[in-house]
Amino acid sequence: MTPNPSAEPAGTDMPPSARERLKSIVGGSTGNLVEWFDWYVYAAFTLYFAPHFFPTGDRTAQLLSAAAVFAVGFVMRPIGAWIMGIYADRRGRKSGLTLSVTLMCAGSLIIACTPGYETIGIAAPALLVIARMLQGLSVGGEYGASATYLSEMAGKERRGFYSAFQYVTLISGQLLAILLLLVLQSSMEKGTLDAWGWRIPFAIGAVLAVVVFWIRRGLAETESFRGIKANDAPKSGFLILLKQHPRETLLVMLLTAGGTLAFYAYSIYMQKFLVNTSGFSREVASQINAVTLFVFMLLQPVAGALSDRVGRKPLMVAFGVLGVVCTYPIFSTLETTRDPIVAGLLVMAALVIVTGYTSINAVVKAELFPAHIRALGVALPYALANTLFGGTAEYVALSFKDYGWERGFYWYVTAMIGVSLVVYLRMRDTRADSLIVED
Repeated sequence: MTPNPSAEPAGTDMPPSARERLKSIVGGSTGNLVEWFDWYVYAAFTLYFAPHFFPTGDRTAQLLSAAAVFAVGFVMRPIGAWIMGIYADRRGRKSGLTLSVTLMCAGSLIIACTPGYETIGIAAPALLVIARMLQGLSVGGEYGASATYLSEMAGKERRGFYSAFQYVTLISGQLLAILLLLVLQSSMEKGTLDAWGWRIPFAIGAVLAVVVFWIRRGLAETESFRGIKANDAPKSGFLILLKQHPRETLLVMLLTAGGTLAFYAYSIYMQKFLVNTSGFSREVASQINAVTLFVFMLLQPVAGALSDRVGRKPLMVAFGVLGVVCTYPIFSTLETTRDPIVAGLLVMAALVIVTGYTSINAVVKAELFPAHIRALGVALPYALANTLFGGTAEYVALSFKDYGWERGFYWYVTAMIGVSLVVYLRMRDTRADSLIVED
């Protein structure tokens, strides 16, 4: 009998206990935290290492060059999502997670050890690009594997709550990068941090990635993946994804577009905006970013738990409506704000808004696909949208500023959130119609 690709096959083993679920979710989340720490260290320390790799031009020109390399990493994310999504569907979620952290370790180590432009010339930015490409491959596979793993390990009634820890750890990685920046800013002389201190976080990230490699080797595999193997389900593949799930693939891209752009605009780019436009010092901007990200992190499981009660759709619609209404006023007000408390409240308002997307986006995507192609279905269309809109957010913002029309970026973010809002309004609520069966 031919397996039904729309149904999730049952496994042969007993479902995991609540304690086993929690242990696996904590273990998977810890690895996710380190992955995203390594990824965001680049953004957090750009203001310090950009002159070493791109020594000519003013600050905006240097940031544009560094942002272009940041975007290169995003170009590799769909490739990583494609290759490693198939790998995780065929070899297991745990195997995909282990491979992704290995690539991240290599990328961080290269950046930590690469001499500056004055020492090795054009080879310096070339090695930076290679390192970022490896990290892009890693994160491209990490998202799909971790979103799938956490969603499958969580029980039906608390799936929104537990899967929200993907963004808890994602934000934690970003927050730890910012906190490390604050520690180095307070403990090192400015000249020392500018000269070589910025290499420290990349070295730390490489070491932590080795630790995570061993943690992930000990994780339990999900019941859903064991079910694929036991029932000889169809193999995962790019053509199968497009032929059998074209609507879901497009849906993931469109619902991601506005959410990922808003997330990068409100969090990653915001640190540079506070320095380059609002006029705050790098230290004050880092402090604002750290405090707001900490509160943002705490909101994720709260919103995830709320989605388990009211559904996923209301949260996404709320993000869409508030994002369209509030993005331009928040950014335009921040332009002239000189009070760090007011600036922090405005940034916090933006992050509260985008929580409607970040807290549940992983589980929404996982619930759209059957088990045999879930990792690829979650990872690839997300990575494509993330590359087009999230990875280019800083470059687009800085380009608008360089052209003398910075507010064009605010309208751009507003418009893309509006596109995603239309999708949120028209799509089904995946909580009520999930393709992840209860284990």
